Amino acid sequence: MEIEKIKCLIIGSGPAGYTAAIYLARANVKSVLYSGPLPGGQLTQTTAIENFPGFPDGVDGFNLMDLMRQQAVNVGADLRTGVVTDVDLSQRPFRVTVDGEKHLEADTLIVATGASAKYLGLADEKKYAGMGVSACATCDGFFYRKKVVAVVGGGDTACEEADYLSNLASKVYMIVRKPYLRASAAMQKRVMEKENIEILFNTNTRGLFGDNGVEGAHLVKFMGTPEEQEFDIAIDGFFLAIGHQPNTHFLKDQLQLDEAGYIVTHGPTTATSVEGVFAAGDVADPRYRQAISAAGTGCRAALDAEKFLFSLGS
Repeated sequence: MEIEKIKCLIIGSGPAGYTAAIYLARANVKSVLYSGPLPGGQLTQTTAIENFPGFPDGVDGFNLMDLMRQQAVNVGADLRTGVVTDVDLSQRPFRVTVDGEKHLEADTLIVATGASAKYLGLADEKKYAGMGVSACATCDGFFYRKKVVAVVGGGDTACEEADYLSNLASKVYMIVRKPYLRASAAMQKRVMEKENIEILFNTNTRGLFGDNGVEGAHLVKFMGTPEEQEFDIAIDGFFLAIGHQPNTHFLKDQLQLDEAGYIVTHGPTTATSVEGVFAAGDVADPRYRQAISAAGTGCRAALDAEKFLFSLGS
């Protein structure tokens, strides 16, 4: 069995992964980046991004990631397509399997696999992706100024998203399947005091409708009970705020993860519970989840990995 040996393996190709690859290539550290199932990460599914510095007129998400990829290639980064299917961190160098068949040995790892937004599982969520459906109010709320939007969820994240959107949109519906909010008392108070936020308790979403984008939602109140009632609301945007799932399934029982599955890093560095393994981007960030902060941690992870390799005499 042929085993390829590399200094640093970068797993994931979003802003964090590409930035790490750029820094390591410029430092002349032999590294390899495997893109994962979605080359470029979730930003490739985002249309306009207006909060990434350096683009005064905004930039298409796919184009931004393609620019990062091209910059990494231009400085000599080794970018490959493939999915890491197995990792063994119990021995050094670390053993890694790609696509179930290619075997690598890496002195260091940078995990930048991101986190995926949780969806309701409706076909319409895919149909209107980038056309009114979003999982990030901070990213896309700007496009709904003076419009009507809905936020799905009843926890702190949903309340934060609704509160943020209420400062931009003319009206915000909160679609909450339970008869109460799960958010903290402070967040509940904040949304309930906003005049342009209307909370629809005991309500589920059945689907979305619209010709050239989201124009409304099909809702049902008291679903599955004798009081069940169907109704529609007119909206321009539909925001999911029911949580994110970090892409760490392949690391289970090998790295320290928090209760939600995010990688725990030992600040102020990007070091994890296993020496020589570093984490960058949303996979270790349940709080901010922004492209610019992910890129920043990609830079830090690369510098941390370079310093670690230097300590090994590599």
